[in-house]
Amino acid sequence: MGNRAVSVFVVILVFFAAWEALVRLLALPLHLLPPPSAVLLEIGAEPKWYAIHTLYTLYTTMLGFGLALLLGVVAAVGIVYSRWLENTLYTLLVSLNSIPKIALAPLFIIWLGTGTPSKVAVSFLIALFSVVIDSVLGLRSADPDALDLIKTMRGSRLQALWKIRFPGALPHMFAGMKVAISLALVGAIAGEFVASQEGLGYVIITAQSMFQTVRVFASIVLLGVAGTLLFFLVDLAERLVCPWHVSHRIKDAKALAGRA
Repeated sequence: MGNRAVSVFVVILVFFAAWEALVRLLALPLHLLPPPSAVLLEIGAEPKWYAIHTLYTLYTTMLGFGLALLLGVVAAVGIVYSRWLENTLYTLLVSLNSIPKIALAPLFIIWLGTGTPSKVAVSFLIALFSVVIDSVLGLRSADPDALDLIKTMRGSRLQALWKIRFPGALPHMFAGMKVAISLALVGAIAGEFVASQEGLGYVIITAQSMFQTVRVFASIVLLGVAGTLLFFLVDLAERLVCPWHVSHRIKDAKALAGRA
């Protein structure tokens, strides 16, 4: 994990150094492409203001993600155990997923207002599909022999779900969660683009209207940092919950080999 963090840091450092060198070499104007130093100075000039907007975006993102995770897993269980739900709810989710979520954002503004609920709704809807799809795949990938064994022992369907299907589905669920957490952030920003008085999406829209390119880049950098941290938090949770999974065993083995 330590080597991975160092590698990520080095790649990011090289990227920003190349960006800075390119801007200075080509003498690009500040309003077209500001250097990273100007972006960092912009954030450092108003750290509290940026922190407030970043925390608001993270708040709506986590609410949307939490709802998508809760309802997505419940829906996946229903789809796995009910043919009727598979034919209706699953088809409905596929149809909804084909609609660009930014097109639905104005409707949520009309229904829920310009406050937090409308942003959470967009974030939830855009993250839901990946949670459901990967959870259904995981729950259906249970070992048939283990399911037959629990039937012969007269175990209930709830016991089969909790002791066989759910543990085996966790790696698939976490794969869906990694996608969903990024999509939830996209949904929160999309909601803020449409109507908001807070959040990094609001900062980007207002800065763009006044051609404050440095402020736009500052918000984008903060979004990149926030999205990366959220992704690796989910990855850390997966390592803690599923240390037995083969993917983590391979990573740990490679890390030990690298130290040797």
